[in-house]
Amino acid sequence: MSKTVLTAKEIRELLPHRYPMLMIDRVVEIGDKDVIAEKLITANEPFFQGHFPDHPIMPGVLILEALAQTAGVWAITHSPENRGLATALAGIDKARFRKPVQPGDVLRLHANVVNSRGRLLKVEGVARVDGEPVAEAVIMAAFVEWSALS
Repeated sequence: MSKTVLTAKEIRELLPHRYPMLMIDRVVEIGDKDVIAEKLITANEPFFQGHFPDHPIMPGVLILEALAQTAGVWAITHSPENRGLATALAGIDKARFRKPVQPGDVLRLHANVVNSRGRLLKVEGVARVDGEPVAEAVIMAAFVEWSALS
């Protein structure tokens, strides 16, 4: 088991997401240019009710959301002026899904910062289970005032 750097409570203090959309349970490493978080996948996840009841698979878009939230933690801890702003997804490139994520898996999320300037962020994200890549993407995000989303 990895050492926790940020607990679920501390993540909630940084990110505005709440159940069922908060997709990371703990942060295990924060570096100068990267961050690693984990999501513990349980059979009780609400998305498994419809995706798919007899063959539960985590939707790929939610894996990408987990990677984006992981990147958001990095951006807020390294640029405190972004705290309290909304994180708007600006783009996803090169998304690939390699293997299904199922109940019982520990989804390890690694976001490597490619570029961070002010309120803009670009990361290369890789999600793994048992060390094997299950998804990857280049994710771009912008930090904006909440009023800009209305």
